[in-house]
Amino acid sequence: MHKMHTDGIHNTVALAVHGEETDAFREDQLRLLYELANVVNTTIDEAQALNAALQLMAKHLHMMRGAITLVSPDSGEIRIEAAYGLTPVEARRGRYVRGEGITGRVIETGRPMCISDVSEEPLFLNRTRSRDLGKETVSFICVPILLNGQVVGALSVDRLLADEDTLANEMRLLTVISTLLGHVALETQVHMDAVQPHPLRLRGFVGNCEAMQVVYEQIVQVAPSNTTVLLQGESGTGKELVARAIHAAGPRASKPFIPLNCAALPENLIESELFGHERGAFTGASAMRKGCFELADGGTLFLDEVGELSPLIQAKLLRVLQERVFVRLGGMETHCVDVRIITATNRDLEEMVQQGNFRRDLYYRLNVFPIVLPPLRSRTDDILPLANHFLKKFAQANGRGEARLSLAVMGMLQRYAWPGNVRELENVMERAVLMLGRETLVLPQHLPRTLHNCQIRDGKGCLSSRGVVLGTLQEQLEELERAIIVEALECSGGQLGRAAQSLGLTERVMGLRLRKYELNYKMFRARRTKA
Repeated sequence: MHKMHTDGIHNTVALAVHGEETDAFREDQLRLLYELANVVNTTIDEAQALNAALQLMAKHLHMMRGAITLVSPDSGEIRIEAAYGLTPVEARRGRYVRGEGITGRVIETGRPMCISDVSEEPLFLNRTRSRDLGKETVSFICVPILLNGQVVGALSVDRLLADEDTLANEMRLLTVISTLLGHVALETQVHMDAVQPHPLRLRGFVGNCEAMQVVYEQIVQVAPSNTTVLLQGESGTGKELVARAIHAAGPRASKPFIPLNCAALPENLIESELFGHERGAFTGASAMRKGCFELADGGTLFLDEVGELSPLIQAKLLRVLQERVFVRLGGMETHCVDVRIITATNRDLEEMVQQGNFRRDLYYRLNVFPIVLPPLRSRTDDILPLANHFLKKFAQANGRGEARLSLAVMGMLQRYAWPGNVRELENVMERAVLMLGRETLVLPQHLPRTLHNCQIRDGKGCLSSRGVVLGTLQEQLEELERAIIVEALECSGGQLGRAAQSLGLTERVMGLRLRKYELNYKMFRARRTKA
């Protein structure tokens, strides 16, 4: 598969050996380059080639851990595709977005970075949690994997603490190695979304934290059966999405999936919605109507907010679950039904049972296979991938080009408590896209007021002053300056002189700032005209 790239590979090795840095390469480093070239040229499977490359690097270099992260061409998410010295769980945690942490920054800028001591670097996230920063003294090198000028991923290495000259030499070596891996990484990148560890990701799931891994495994376990499932979790955590995934992955996938929100209807209508009614059963019942149980026959019935059902409806629901028969409202005929039941609630049903507000026998019927969905505030690693997923979704829906999150916005999203969970995050990203106008960078002013001045998440809200540092001081100051200039242009309707005056700048200096941040004052004037 890789023989077509032989000449380029050996040319790269030759340049490394015979160029200006010849004296910096030891014999084992030369051997490493030739062995890598051979692996890349002869190994058919791309994943095997990347893992073999890391094994060779561990053999010849002072490498404690190593990882190859690639950019998903579908979602834009950055994730580890090959690793050395990491457990599978640690590798699955290695997920980033552009600009986030060292790896995200290297992929965004296309420039290598070298950290002499990661414990002293605020940008270093330790996302995989594979390092004990209190005990280990680790240096970190990360270089982009480039092909035809495009960044397809990054190669990163942990090593014991080293001086700046040693790290600089090894960074140059890793840059050569990343060039060798370019074609393999690109071919792996093309197929990476088709070989996910969980096919459920293809049905709308985003996020791979440990808590969600448990949920994925439970879905895979229960989906092939007809077992009744109880989904528990706060509002907005994606319970209906999980219910649909269970249905789609099960034997009833070709049959109907009927959802019903039990809290959305009054008691006098919920019975009719569930079981249907005969003509004349009540005022306004001008014709026979099938209920959700009949409509879902052979398929799945999803009852959301089941904890809101009245005692009368609970008793009737219990009978259907026990006997698989029901009678339409106002009718006499018994109807048999074959339905899989999936229920969901954001309430503590066990506590409701103890208080006498929910039938104990019905609770045991529903709680056959419970799945607990974690709140978003406990899915820290998934917040930015989810935000980018929704940002891309709404940008496409509104006919916009690529939009991205600023560093300041990343920090705000990670500090917020998200009481509305994933649904709230989705709404925030939809609003941000609408607020962007012609801009492509989501800035703090595009977010709701509730996210401003928020500090850090806990189970209840915003507490301590410990924040999430994303970016150097200079980078954050530049983003702030850009946001202030954009706001001034918005307020002035694109009048350059008025905007400059409001900021205490001359038109010349204002023009230089616009050129620096690639802004055009006419764009804001056109926007005001349309408004």
